[in-house]
Amino acid sequence: MQLTRAGEYAVRCALFLAMQEPRRVVTRSEIVRRMQVPFHFLGKIAQALSRAGVIEIRKGARGGYRLARPAEDISLLEVVEAIEGPIFLNQCLVRPQSCSRSSFCAVHQVWAQAQERMREVLGSASLAELAECEKRRGQELTPGLPAVG
Repeated sequence: MQLTRAGEYAVRCALFLAMQEPRRVVTRSEIVRRMQVPFHFLGKIAQALSRAGVIEIRKGARGGYRLARPAEDISLLEVVEAIEGPIFLNQCLVRPQSCSRSSFCAVHQVWAQAQERMREVLGSASLAELAECEKRRGQELTPGLPAVG
């Protein structure tokens, strides 16, 4: 499985929102500029993240985006699956009937374990933890610059 460009941009968007003060509304152009996400692409990504309950979209002159819930309650898995759909390493894990070897294949169990581990890792990474890490690393890389947020 490889994350698509849309998935990468969704992670950037959600991470940036997690780095802000709680409930702060961030403009679309600020996310575009700070996280290097194409303007029109961000609109599509934001719609999907909103449908998944990850972000809220505010319309109007003071509009923009913000997290729909506390960053501690949103996992990296949730963000990725909002864009990519459910993560599956192999078709046989989604539809065992798609492979005539599913019932006895030695590799099937390995695929299932690998998929479960990946989902566990992504599911245990909260946006809050990632935002804190991002802030620390940003300060290490650019001493003297104020942290984002």
